[in-house]
Amino acid sequence: MKTKLHYLLFSIICLNFGLISAQNVALYSQFNGRYDFTFLGNTMNVAENTGNDPCLILTSSDATLLLNSSDVIENAYLYWAGSGTGDFDVTLNSQDITAQRTFALTQQSSGKPFFSAFADVTSQVQATGSANYTLSNLDVSSFLNAFDYCNNGTNFAGWALVIIYKNNVLPINQVNVYDGLQSVPSVLTISLSSLNVVDNTDAKIGFVAWEGDRNIQVNETLTINGNPISNPPLNPVNNAFNGTNSFTGNTTLYNMDLDVYNIQNNINIGDTSAQIQLTSGQDFVMINTIVTKLNSQLPDATIVIDNVLQECNSKIINVNFTVSNFNATNELISGTPIAIYVNGQFLNFTETTIPIPIGGSWSSTISLVIPDTIPTNFTLLFVVDDTGNGTGIRTELLENNNTFSQIITFLLSPNANPLLPLNSCNEGLTKGTFNFGNYDQLVLENTSDTFIHYYETNVDANNTTNPILNPTNYTSNATPKEIFIRIENENCFTITSFLLTTNNCPPTVYNYVSANNDGANDVFFVKGLRDVFINFDLQIYNRWGKLIWTGNNNSPDWDGFSNENFRFDSSNSPKSTFYYILNLNDIDYLEPLMGWLYFTK
Repeated sequence: MKTKLHYLLFSIICLNFGLISAQNVALYSQFNGRYDFTFLGNTMNVAENTGNDPCLILTSSDATLLLNSSDVIENAYLYWAGSGTGDFDVTLNSQDITAQRTFALTQQSSGKPFFSAFADVTSQVQATGSANYTLSNLDVSSFLNAFDYCNNGTNFAGWALVIIYKNNVLPINQVNVYDGLQSVPSVLTISLSSLNVVDNTDAKIGFVAWEGDRNIQVNETLTINGNPISNPPLNPVNNAFNGTNSFTGNTTLYNMDLDVYNIQNNINIGDTSAQIQLTSGQDFVMINTIVTKLNSQLPDATIVIDNVLQECNSKIINVNFTVSNFNATNELISGTPIAIYVNGQFLNFTETTIPIPIGGSWSSTISLVIPDTIPTNFTLLFVVDDTGNGTGIRTELLENNNTFSQIITFLLSPNANPLLPLNSCNEGLTKGTFNFGNYDQLVLENTSDTFIHYYETNVDANNTTNPILNPTNYTSNATPKEIFIRIENENCFTITSFLLTTNNCPPTVYNYVSANNDGANDVFFVKGLRDVFINFDLQIYNRWGKLIWTGNNNSPDWDGFSNENFRFDSSNSPKSTFYYILNLNDIDYLEPLMGWLYFTK
């Protein structure tokens, strides 16, 4: 599998003898799998830029790509370079190309500027395939006189295509593409790390270099791990950059090099790093691109958190996660450890249970109990190939892509404001009528939460069934009565409640009786008395103070009949004024109610 990396896997040490300002050569792309690479390109110089150079640079040249029919182009990178501050719009096979990345370098001894440009032309080259490629409209002529390149032999222009291809018959390799723009003379040292060479067969390194001269051979070398390498007769050990193309055998690639070297005898099985050193005692050479191919069969474990499942108000979370081995050249064996951290504290440990093949993945779930000391918002970190102390047990292609973190917020039910009991007058046997229509706002502590409904039971509130439909005129046949409220936020809900209560309100005496059976005032009626003050007793006297009637909660209302001392029924009772004494016998109403009562027929 291919991955593009935008960080360094190596360190660069450049010993500048007052010579350059440039961009360091750095890792641009990495390919892991059955990959290899090739170069093609051509110079725009008609001759080597020496004293006999006519100082003529063309604006177009061509080169041919020849791949096997089973080779599949994965990526194609176009580089072009020249003297001057830059021409960043060119044409490749009649298709206009604009630079996507640019590089600049100044030769400090002369102050002359040089440039290089890059464009990803993968789609075009994949569509064209093996064919002749012409780069045109690369014009540096305006710079030649302006900066007088020809007098010191630094006038040049050229282009190169770096092709990464795959083929199922190839061994599993790691191909790295490094680019930038740095120069020698003196010394340029590049240390490649994160290697694990398991087979050094056919290991190679390639260079796209500009401005090398065939006839300048002063301490011009290329070493790998301290060992000089060469590719005679094209690239002798003392003249590495000499205008040659290792892929075609061309020796007239004036002032540019497309060179490849076999380095299998310069790296050893088990190596974890390699050091490349370029030197030149005189020749001004610019390194634009380095490509390495090493047989590094290693896994590359990565991990992602797929989903976090929570229940409201619970410290237990269930985490679905996936370990992958995409960017790899070997399987990831089972038992690879996975450490889990919460806010930087080690929490738990698990491991893979099956081998994960190249390009494969494995998913699992783990249940975690988050400590009470962890706040509501916290960072959950999963690290594959970590035993719990920051160290691993697997050697991988990349050792800095093993983590995945996610901010977790506990799911908490909304908070409810406490609600005071709602009181109403006892209408008999603790029955009451209530208006709690404004409690839907009073209950919300957070106005972003949502009131759902009132309910008569907790079960209904949890199930959102049988809501109370008349909260402004609700009758409870008995009190105290608990009313339940359901409120919700984005994830959770809360059930809270308040009480409906009644109290014995002062009764209202209607002191006019017309016992004519017309349905109005036929009896002595006291509102709020019966089944409210259940221990009351009522006494009625005539105007001479004679007790004529007594009653209580179990007696019918007085309609003019006498049940004390002497008898008369309502049909015979005289129209008269009577006196009543009503003892409520209630702790809140110790004094009797007394007054006149008017009776008529």
